[in-house]
Amino acid sequence: MNLHALRLFHAVASSGSVTRAAEQLSISQPAITAQIKKFEKELALPLLQPDGRGIRLTDAGRQVKELADRLFAVERQIETLAEQYGRGDQGRLSLAATYLPANFLLPAWLAKFKQKHERVEMSVTTTNSSGALRLLQRMEADLALYGGLPEEHPDTIQAEELFQDELWFVVAPTHRHAGGSIGLDDMMREPFIMREEGSSTRERLFSLCRTYNVPSPRIALQFNGLHEAISAVIAGYGASFVSSLVVRDEVRRGELSRVHVEGVNLRNSIAICTRRGENLSPAASNLVDLIRESRDGMGSG
Repeated sequence: MNLHALRLFHAVASSGSVTRAAEQLSISQPAITAQIKKFEKELALPLLQPDGRGIRLTDAGRQVKELADRLFAVERQIETLAEQYGRGDQGRLSLAATYLPANFLLPAWLAKFKQKHERVEMSVTTTNSSGALRLLQRMEADLALYGGLPEEHPDTIQAEELFQDELWFVVAPTHRHAGGSIGLDDMMREPFIMREEGSSTRERLFSLCRTYNVPSPRIALQFNGLHEAISAVIAGYGASFVSSLVVRDEVRRGELSRVHVEGVNLRNSIAICTRRGENLSPAASNLVDLIRESRDGMGSG
C-alpha cells in the first residue's frame, strides 16, 4: 500500500478540501488528485466523491480515514518516543553499586534524577566492588559505582574517580577522647563497634593495625548495617571507624565527635565505572552528568 498516497488522502479527508490539503502540504492540487485516484485504484475502493464544489467521503473513505487516524497517531507516538529516548527522558537504567554509594550517595542522586526524568525506569543492585564490575562487564549493569580502595579493573572497564572521602574514628561527645588527638595504639584499646566481617572499612582498620604493628581492635559489637553501629556509638558505647560520608551530619550536629589519630589519614575513593569505548545511552549520560554536578557541589571531603 502506498503510504504517501494514504497520507495525502488523510490530509484531504481531515481538512475537507483538496485546496486546503494542498496549502498545508505545499503540493499542487492536481498532484494530490492524481495520487488519490491511483490510491483508490490500488485499493479498488472509491474513497472520495464530488459534493457540489467540494468533496465528501464515501462509506469506505470514512472507514479508511478512521484507520489512518489511528495509524498516524501511532506514528506520532513513535516519533515522540524516539525524541524522549534521544533526550534521555525515557528508557531503562541498571546500576551496580557497593554499600557506601548505594546507601549514602545514590538515594539523593537518583531522587534528583527522577525529578527530571520521571519515565526512566531504574534498578540498583548493591554488591561488593568485584561484583559490581562483574555485572558491568556482563552487560547486566549500565554503570557501576564503588567506594573504597581504588579497584584494579580490566582494560575493558574505564573508572572515573568522582572524589575521595576521609575515614574517621568517631566516639560519643562524652567520650574522654572526643575531639582529642591520640596515637593509634591508644585508639586500639577502645572497644569498637563495626559492621560484619568482610566489610571494606573493617578490613581497612585491621590492615592499618598490621601496617603500624599495633594490636588489632577488639570488636565489642557487630552489626550488619552501618546505621545500627553508629546508633550504638551515639548512645555512648565504644568507637567506630567509618567513612566521613556516613557520619559527617552527626558530627556537625554534635551527636558524634571525631578522634584524630596521629599519622593516620586514610581515604576512600568514590568512582564511577563504564565499559571502555562504549557510548552511554542518553539516559545514562544524563545520570553521569548529574552525578558529576552533584560531586562538584559536595567538594572533595
